[in-house]
Amino acid sequence: MIRSQPASYGWELNEFDPFFNYRATQYVVENGINSYFEWNDDLSWYPHGRDVSQTSQVMLHMTAATTYWIFGGGGSLYDFTILFPVIFGSLTAVVVFALVRVIGGTTAGLFASLLFSISLPIIIRGQIGWFKSEPLGLFFSVLAIYLLLSGIKSKNPKISIPKIISSGIFMILGLSAWGGDQFFIIPIGIFFLTLPFLRTDHKFLLWAIPLFTSSAVITSLGFERLGTNFVLGLGGLSLIIPTVFLVSCIVIQNKSNERSKNRNGLIFLAAILIIGPSFLIVNADSQFIPLPSHRYLNAINPFLITSDPLVDSVSEHATTTIGQSFLFHSILMIFAGLGIWMILKNSNKSKFIENDMVSFALIMGLIGVYVSSAFVRLEVFASISIIILSSIGLSVLIKELFSHTTEIKLSKNIFIKSSFLIGIIVLLTVPVVFPANGNVFSTSNNPPTILNGGSTYRISTTDWTDTLEWIKNNTEKDAVIATWWDYGYWIQTKAERASLADNSTLIDSIIKKIASAFLSSPDNGAKMLLEMESDYVVIFIVGQRLGIDNGDQPLYTLGGGGDESKKQWFMRIASEPLPKYLHSDGVSGTDYFWNETLLGKMTPFTPLGYVNLANNQQSQAYQPGFTGIYTKDIKFPEDGDGPLRLVYSSPSFDTEKGGQVIGVFVYEINKDYAPLN
Repeated sequence: MIRSQPASYGWELNEFDPFFNYRATQYVVENGINSYFEWNDDLSWYPHGRDVSQTSQVMLHMTAATTYWIFGGGGSLYDFTILFPVIFGSLTAVVVFALVRVIGGTTAGLFASLLFSISLPIIIRGQIGWFKSEPLGLFFSVLAIYLLLSGIKSKNPKISIPKIISSGIFMILGLSAWGGDQFFIIPIGIFFLTLPFLRTDHKFLLWAIPLFTSSAVITSLGFERLGTNFVLGLGGLSLIIPTVFLVSCIVIQNKSNERSKNRNGLIFLAAILIIGPSFLIVNADSQFIPLPSHRYLNAINPFLITSDPLVDSVSEHATTTIGQSFLFHSILMIFAGLGIWMILKNSNKSKFIENDMVSFALIMGLIGVYVSSAFVRLEVFASISIIILSSIGLSVLIKELFSHTTEIKLSKNIFIKSSFLIGIIVLLTVPVVFPANGNVFSTSNNPPTILNGGSTYRISTTDWTDTLEWIKNNTEKDAVIATWWDYGYWIQTKAERASLADNSTLIDSIIKKIASAFLSSPDNGAKMLLEMESDYVVIFIVGQRLGIDNGDQPLYTLGGGGDESKKQWFMRIASEPLPKYLHSDGVSGTDYFWNETLLGKMTPFTPLGYVNLANNQQSQAYQPGFTGIYTKDIKFPEDGDGPLRLVYSSPSFDTEKGGQVIGVFVYEINKDYAPLN
């Protein structure tokens, strides 16, 4: 029910990527699996197209299409994909129970399932309509880890072998559904390094761990996007090297006497830990093994910085702050610390949890928190880690308390138990209720992105859906749309038209050209867009109509998540100096921006003056701390003879006083305009 809150605003896919994933799934359903692997999508990155199976989350599309064939019942595929993340997110809560039950027992598993169900980072990346990688990727990877640990823990080879093989397969299926799943491989690899020192059944390890690694490697070769890039890359080597170490270490230990076998194994491990990073440092220059993209390297090394403004402009790539971490995890941080203490306290006694499971829980906890410090998006890993540790801590604490209270008088026994349980309930309730505007219920209660354009307004409008429908019905079928890359998937899926760029950000140079065109003079900018074979230009402006007018002129403020708020990123990506276009606040446009750039001219507003909202002071010129006040001003009217013509504006452009503007504006490029020829 928490995951389904956005549906109260409207029944739509949520965010941007889900629209491409829906269209790719639709292609599988309508054309078959074989056609999908031969598909070059000509609506993407016009005129280059996109090799879909090479550049997208294949297992997400295949799983959705297969489950639709089985469970769709002839219903709408669009509706099915809207529900898809809710179903798999809920199923993952069951798998989390199974995983943590293997590590710390049934009580810990039940706590984990509860905490997973109300985890804010997981909920906001798995809401209804969020037909993206994370819900399915988490399901596959948590299932893979459960099968691996369960297989290792089982003493029956008839059970262990199918579980371990299935684990390797599901790990790769998860990686194909979501590239971020490779961060689950890191703790598994480190876990393998510890097993020779924690387990005495070395004969079992000698075939079980290589079986898992072989299963994963062989499965990866069946995926075009993974293949040798995975096997020879950091992901595959993170499994292969620890597996080779495990086998070699066991051989060394078996050839050593009882006193020195652990010492010799540790010396060998130290050598591996020294040689491995040294090899990676050398490889950074030689590129002997294929390295992942910067965002994945940044997660491994949070101190790594990028000079690419395109990467920095993506909000989910923002570095996690301490405040965000506390908001996401709050009281669970305390329970996780308690879990670590209780695990270490009881590890030598093997009272409640086995040593190899202790090792995995601690490794998963440390790695999850570490990698999540790089990006907000990766907070899901911190959530999984903290949930595991918190659940084990709560479970062990309860068992400790209940096992000792038998020695206390009955009245005290009941009082202690009741007080403890009430305290636990109160503490677990805190993150669900507080803060009022930042708990799991309020934070997840947002409209699907297409209904507010990704703006900061928690409202539902038809501006984008109406615009996309207009484009679909009123432009040529082979028309090409130029717009900022954020909206490319919407145009391809809802309007069924080709776009120059989209959210996959595959060809950086095209995005830079669009940014340069927007910041060029109106004539040069329109000519650049025409040279890229585009027919129309779409921009998105967010603002607020004030409650008072200036005579018969409506007054507006601008800002809230549209192109007016992103223009500084256009400038950075186009390598343009910001002071040329923006005042000192980094938001308000200069006279040059408004009068000399294509974007300034396409924005159907013009500055009237500036106001200090704190004391109502007014100024004709910009002053620090003042807010711009704007009036409507269409510079390229439909009947004009300029380089562009405004052929459509969305409904909220004519909003009533005090209303929000979620304005989408479609311009036709005037190919008869003399300077363009």
